[in-house]
Amino acid sequence: EVQLVESGGGLVQAGGSLRLSCTLSGLTSESWGVTWFRRAPGKEREGLSCLSSPDGTTYYTDAVQGRFTVSTDNTENTVFLQMDNLKPEDTAVYYCAARTFYYCSQYGVCADAMDYWGKGTTVTVSS
Repeated sequence: EVQLVESGGGLVQAGGSLRLSCTLSGLTSESWGVTWFRRAPGKEREGLSCLSSPDGTTYYTDAVQGRFTVSTDNTENTVFLQMDNLKPEDTAVYYCAARTFYYCSQYGVCADAMDYWGKGTTVTVSS
């Protein structure tokens, strides 16, 4: 069964950095896309980024463009979300999600298309 597990959340000061990890298991397909979303208190779910394989494309929404960077390890078992210049508005529960045969360049970040979701990791940015 496909499983995604997020880690790396915590408390950080405004202007600081944090790296989240999404560990993947059970994804036997070589073609997949992994996306990051967040849900801040009192707000709707917000798409952040996408990384797809094997095309190797990435996509970022305006809210995080230039501050967040997505990448994978060499085995592509883990997807990272490097978050820099964090702001209090970034405080949220962060989720990774995946779907096979998903291409960031074509679809961007689409929550409704994701088949598999992690349980989330909490990020708190203090002022």
